[in-house]
Amino acid sequence: MVNRPETLAIPRVVIGAPASSTGKTTVAIGLMAALAARGTAVTGFKVGPDYIDPGYHALACGRPGRNLDPWLCGTERIVPLFEHGALTPAPADAAVVEGVMGMFDGRLGPWPDGTDDPVGFGSTAHVARELGAPVVLVVDTSHASRTSAAVCAGMAAFDERVTVGGVILNRVMSPRVADEIEAGCARFGLPVLGRIPARDRVRVGSRHLGLVTADEQGERAGALVERAGGLVAEHVDLDAVLGLASTAPALPYAPWDPAEQLARVGAGAVIAMAAGRAFTFRYAETAELLEAAGCTVVPFDPLHDEQLPPGTAGIYLGGGFPEIHATALAANGPLRARIAAAVDRGMPVVAECAGLLYLCRSLDGLAMTGALDLDAAMTPRLTMGYHEATAAADSFLLRAGETVRAHEFHRTDVEPGGSAGPLTPAWTVGGQRREGVVAAPAGGEASVHASYQHLHWAGCPRLAERFAAAAAAFS
Repeated sequence: MVNRPETLAIPRVVIGAPASSTGKTTVAIGLMAALAARGTAVTGFKVGPDYIDPGYHALACGRPGRNLDPWLCGTERIVPLFEHGALTPAPADAAVVEGVMGMFDGRLGPWPDGTDDPVGFGSTAHVARELGAPVVLVVDTSHASRTSAAVCAGMAAFDERVTVGGVILNRVMSPRVADEIEAGCARFGLPVLGRIPARDRVRVGSRHLGLVTADEQGERAGALVERAGGLVAEHVDLDAVLGLASTAPALPYAPWDPAEQLARVGAGAVIAMAAGRAFTFRYAETAELLEAAGCTVVPFDPLHDEQLPPGTAGIYLGGGFPEIHATALAANGPLRARIAAAVDRGMPVVAECAGLLYLCRSLDGLAMTGALDLDAAMTPRLTMGYHEATAAADSFLLRAGETVRAHEFHRTDVEPGGSAGPLTPAWTVGGQRREGVVAAPAGGEASVHASYQHLHWAGCPRLAERFAAAAAAFS
């Protein structure tokens, strides 16, 4: 029997901000890269459901980027998931947690239990409290001087359970302006840990759903991470940041273990997991759970691979940007035909958002797999938000009436094709809207579950067990 320690002590810091677009992501990535360049084994996390930033975290840290989302995973899993990421694949020396939006911004409205808490549920401040981690504020100083100090002071005082331990001034226009802000922060005991000049901005690039993903940037992504690391190393006191991180107290030792979440029922069944530039949205824990359930997870690239991995018995099509790569996806006719044939044979398929679009007959008029008689198209309307989603029908993945927490984020819509009969929805979202599709092309139990809802399977590990069992039965 292995003796487990009672606590886990890992220096950690949360990167917060008064609002989005302050340079929080650049500073977080740069801090990870700068520490890694000094030989520190650093692990990166992102607050919330965002898949894009963790891709850059992975490049900076050389290990999977992970998410900490109290809504999708449950508040009780934040510390265990943090510890899992800090220990996997090897113990880290320090952790950097990138926040989301403004520091106190989370799910709108009261907390799920009705609590009237000063911070938003799932916010940066919420996660910082759970981790007992000090916060470093990143402040865009390009439009104010001492007022920036007042903003920092107000944020530090807003919730006494959150420790704001320092400030990084970003987009600094001149040393004189920075001196003014630093003097103002000093009045409230807030040390300035760095001054990043406005002239040295790192531009990652963005579009309709956020930053351009690291996978799509190719070699440029590595150069961006390296440049961000050099920028932070030059203008931020790394020793002071690590000193602040080391003030975080030890946590009770309780790392999340995928093997403890489910039974090993997969019998080695191969799950083909979409990857490549068009399918970048997936949580690291999804593959870990499927492997813990006894499956073999093999990535494939729908842009280039003409075959599914040998022995495929189940397909996972996560999120991404098929609308950007629709022409190339349409050009890969052999794979489209093989996926449609696999669906027709009753192979279990899970598709989230981009995966739903890829299963459609067309996307913006270009041919997709045709596994579902639906047509998809870009729209000017952004659909975004956290939901409670209730399974509207039985499938291999869920039983009708089961409820999970989900997140939705897209600018596309789907409509039934010309020959489509009545479609069985996958979900009832928010108690009224019906969304997604479950289908049983081969008859019997529904073998396709496709919708816009993104789920974090660490919050509902039974899904991995059911997927593994269905794949084993199919194989």
